[in-house]
Amino acid sequence: MSQSEPSDSPRILVAVPVYNEQKYIQNVIAKIAEFASDDVLVIDDGSTDYTPMLLAMQPVDVIRHKTNLGYGRAIRDAFRWAQTYDYDWLITMDCDEQHEPESLPAFEEAILADDADVISGSRYVSTDQCGDPPPEERRKINRTITGWVNDQLHLDITDAFCGYKAYRVSALADLNLCVDGYAIPLQFWVQHAVAGHRVKELPIKLIYNDPNRSFGGPLDDAEQRLAHYREVFEREVDRHAEALEARNGQVTTTA
Repeated sequence: MSQSEPSDSPRILVAVPVYNEQKYIQNVIAKIAEFASDDVLVIDDGSTDYTPMLLAMQPVDVIRHKTNLGYGRAIRDAFRWAQTYDYDWLITMDCDEQHEPESLPAFEEAILADDADVISGSRYVSTDQCGDPPPEERRKINRTITGWVNDQLHLDITDAFCGYKAYRVSALADLNLCVDGYAIPLQFWVQHAVAGHRVKELPIKLIYNDPNRSFGGPLDDAEQRLAHYREVFEREVDRHAEALEARNGQVTTTA
């Protein structure tokens, strides 16, 4: 991902969705620059703090939403940007210092292995990864959701809700995502299974520096959040029931 790499190396875009991240944005962008190329995209999802002004001073491309449209919309914008500008791979990561830019070389190494279409960060695949204990409420929800994904989609992943991922851009054409909010991973995993994409998990450090983060309105209640996630997941499974049945047992996962 450095400028000295040969021209036939894959073009990789790093995309960072942000919303009111004035506390972290400068440090995170500087850290990304140590490990990635100049190809960095920030999707500002309607920030109302100083994030837009701080971004104006950074050497990055920016998509700006005038109002907050949701995490899923920001991720979908990153997908479209990567497709429009002919990138080979897209890496998505958060801006709250819970996803370490130091892991970018590991993602690049996994990309170069060329044996997956999705490289999904996992905070739970390796007990050797030191980090912070997750808030029990969030760990319980993640464990439940990961169980749904594995049971109904015949996957074998350990972390269904990690946003630190690398996507083969050519494979994104198989997806038709429309979820705007935090439930977008549930729609993604269903369509990923239907498409028969190969997934590999990559261990990343477990970091929780903001256990009180808001998910917005009623989703701050854990039970309502889980119910919303279940509704999105079951609706997507129902939409693709015939295709999923046809692909039963054909999707593989490696760690």
